[in-house]
Amino acid sequence: MAWQPDQEPLRQLSGCLRDTLSGHNKTAQKQAEIMLAQAKTSPDINNYLTYLFSSSEVPPGLTYTADEYHAVRAAAAVMLKNNIKTGYKSIPPNSLALVRSSVPLALQDKSSSIRSYAGNVITEIVKCGGILGWPSILSELITLIGNEPGNVTPEGQEGAMAALSKICEDNRKMLDREYQGQRPLAFIIPKLVEFTVHERPKVRCLALGTLNVFIPHKPQALMISLDAVLNSLFQLANDPSPDVRRQVCRAFVQIVEIRPDKILPHIAGLVEYMITQQRKIEDEELACDAAEFWLSVGEHREIWKSLAPYLDKIIPVLLESMVYSEEDIAMLEGGGNDADVEDRAEDIKPQFAKNKSTRTLANGEDGDDTTQNGAGGYKKLDESDDLDEGEIEEDYDDDDDDDGNPEDRWNLRKCSAAALDVFATDFGGPVFETILPYLMTNLRHEEWPYREAAVLALGAVAEGCIDVVTPHLPDLVPYLISLLNDQEPLVRQITCWTLGRYSAWGASLATPELRAQFFEPMMEGILTKMLDGNKRVQEAGASAFAHLEEKAGATLTTYCEPIIRQFVQCFEKYKDRNMFILYDCVQTLAEHVGHGLAHPQLIDLLMPALIHRWHKVSDQSRELFPLLECLSYVATALAEHFAPFAQPVFTRCIKIIHQNLQEYMAAVNNPRLDTPDKDFLVTSLDLLSAIVQAVDDKQSAALVSDSQPRIFELLTFCMEDPENEVRQSSYALLGDCAKYVFPQLQPFLPTLLPILIQQLDLDAILDEQIETGFSVVNNACWSAGEISIQYGKEMAPHIEKLMRRYLAIMGNPEVPKSVLENAAIALGRLGLENAPLMAPALSTFSEPFLKSINSVDYTLEKATAMKGFCLVIISNPQAMEKDLARLFTVIARYKMEEAYKTPLTADLQQIFQHTLDVYKSLIPDMNAFLTSSVAPADVSALRSIYNM
Repeated sequence: MAWQPDQEPLRQLSGCLRDTLSGHNKTAQKQAEIMLAQAKTSPDINNYLTYLFSSSEVPPGLTYTADEYHAVRAAAAVMLKNNIKTGYKSIPPNSLALVRSSVPLALQDKSSSIRSYAGNVITEIVKCGGILGWPSILSELITLIGNEPGNVTPEGQEGAMAALSKICEDNRKMLDREYQGQRPLAFIIPKLVEFTVHERPKVRCLALGTLNVFIPHKPQALMISLDAVLNSLFQLANDPSPDVRRQVCRAFVQIVEIRPDKILPHIAGLVEYMITQQRKIEDEELACDAAEFWLSVGEHREIWKSLAPYLDKIIPVLLESMVYSEEDIAMLEGGGNDADVEDRAEDIKPQFAKNKSTRTLANGEDGDDTTQNGAGGYKKLDESDDLDEGEIEEDYDDDDDDDGNPEDRWNLRKCSAAALDVFATDFGGPVFETILPYLMTNLRHEEWPYREAAVLALGAVAEGCIDVVTPHLPDLVPYLISLLNDQEPLVRQITCWTLGRYSAWGASLATPELRAQFFEPMMEGILTKMLDGNKRVQEAGASAFAHLEEKAGATLTTYCEPIIRQFVQCFEKYKDRNMFILYDCVQTLAEHVGHGLAHPQLIDLLMPALIHRWHKVSDQSRELFPLLECLSYVATALAEHFAPFAQPVFTRCIKIIHQNLQEYMAAVNNPRLDTPDKDFLVTSLDLLSAIVQAVDDKQSAALVSDSQPRIFELLTFCMEDPENEVRQSSYALLGDCAKYVFPQLQPFLPTLLPILIQQLDLDAILDEQIETGFSVVNNACWSAGEISIQYGKEMAPHIEKLMRRYLAIMGNPEVPKSVLENAAIALGRLGLENAPLMAPALSTFSEPFLKSINSVDYTLEKATAMKGFCLVIISNPQAMEKDLARLFTVIARYKMEEAYKTPLTADLQQIFQHTLDVYKSLIPDMNAFLTSSVAPADVSALRSIYNM
């Protein structure tokens, strides 16, 4: 007999579920939550929840209005889903069977929200139990979708399609694995293609949207069906549903990325189609999705040239789309002079720490691509980042973060400007020639929206068309500077952004007279707008000035005093939101001017303002992230002049790290507690690194020795933190401590080194975190190399494991170049004091070492590695037989300038000579070997320098 509920428990449970949603009666709500928490322990709880949720009519014995019972069903669905999520394995098989048989019935409910809840529960079961945990559900859903109305309601078709879409979105990888020799996707993809022409618009839209989930990842099942997908897209191109056409546009954009050759034959028709859709401005989302096509094609090297014949059609549409709509203007009105108005908490954008701790070679680039803030211009967040399966946890769409403000969201205007930027980069001059009449007409337009859009267009083509724009800049720049005083704040805002885009031109002017005529007024104008009466203009001014700092670099040194005076006034005036970009201005100046900041009058101006914020910002505030980052750059720039500020800053960083680790352990032991934000750890660790490097040896040693709790005890936990960014910063700090405070570090190495060696295991890097995982390995290699130099023969117990790890890294083709280089340097340095221990294994690592070290610039790091490697060779010269020609080539081409700068490597040339002399004595006919194995120019170098 089927399971049936007992009346009294059903009544109590339904009442509690209703009361949890009773916002007006907090007491009843709290009591209900307590009772539901207790009810979770009942073995039948999920049966009751399933019964309530899947029963479309009020069960006998319960008295609820339709709205009340709907609320009960919704609460039951949410609780059921959460129970499955947190305790799937503990649910009795008979309860799971009841859920599987009952919940699909709710897919045909009249209420769209109930159908959605049913899809969420089904998806959660699949996520937790796997495909084999409910093998029939996919075919059941597909049958429901495909049945003719009569057998299933239209609502049921839509509900089933929505459930299938959720399963695909949350379990993409799972569906592309083999189960008993078959992949579910091989069955699903053709059905999705079939459903794209379903009679129900909602089904068509969801089917196509689900295909769009898979397209970027190129599963085999989809690639086989790609022609069928394209045929469906062409059939759907003029679908009456704008939602369907939106998905059509998205699909074409994604196919450009994976198979541009499939798009190329249809480019003429697609240009006309996308222009038509982009002009449907009454549906901005559709228009924006169409505009994305230009971005995608323009950024794809295999296809962008195909747009050349159509520029005169496309660019006018982009320019039209860059003018603020009447709706946007209505939403933006009233900004005015709001600089003295306090920011609301919701106005402040979330801040995330930018990890600055990637350790590279002495003159290497760290790959930190700092992009200009999009204040007033355009900058799209990467929406293609995969969420891990099951990462979407909430049952609602959080679409309201930007409060509807067109300045805070990616929209048609910004997308069109970004596309114009890409076209300018692709085609150069022809783009500027196309927009020049528009600029001439609109730059001085009486109506500010057209004036503003023209300035945006001029900024958008700044980088791609700079050669053809340059002759016009002596006229344009003074006019732009005059627009900084425009009555409309949005014109002032976009003018800041555009001037920032042309700051490289101003900074590169050849003579002092030209810089005084153009660059200095440009710089002064942007600086002035940093104190505008409108907060958004302030933000745009600060963002533009940060861009100017990057482009001007060290040439700003002579202007530091007026710049810092303006920054100090900004610190006094800014509200919380703009304080974040101000920190970026300060740190960018410190980064590019460097020691030019280390003058008493500049320190006396800047540091009191920073220290004032330091005291004002609490340990829990997110403002701490940019403040700590800023101080890291300032400490590096000031070097020993940071000494008076080092101790309290160092102490507070230790305190923040300790607090964060304590909170994290508490959250691990009590899941009800919030997990602390790891950015507090990242920024504190980075600042500690900067201070250790900045101050003199005596002070850094004292800071480390006096830290409470002890810094290396905290570092032990940070080096094993689950977050890659924390471990990356931890290994950077470890390496810096090895360089600057090794005596204080040494007693802790027996504990720290095994953790470090474990971190060098590439198998520990998860597929979905591979990029940041390599950054951690990179820093671990670098810090291991620094430790090897200082620890010397004490590294002996770890030699074998380290060599295995380094060899695995250097032998892996997936490893980035910088990691290969750091692994090679660490391996070579290991030989400085441990050559005899490494010599027996020389033949296993000589080739990958020489290949990896060859691309490293001639730094002190390379010199130490080459010296250590040669000492290993001298201990076992016969092992180099197969790599001897490669070794001779590296030595012949070696540039010694840097090697002479430190006693450790001053004898490198003598070591090379000794190594070559060993082979002179072992090879009977050296001349014959050289002429047959080494390039003539390298043979000549060996003979002239090393008497070969």
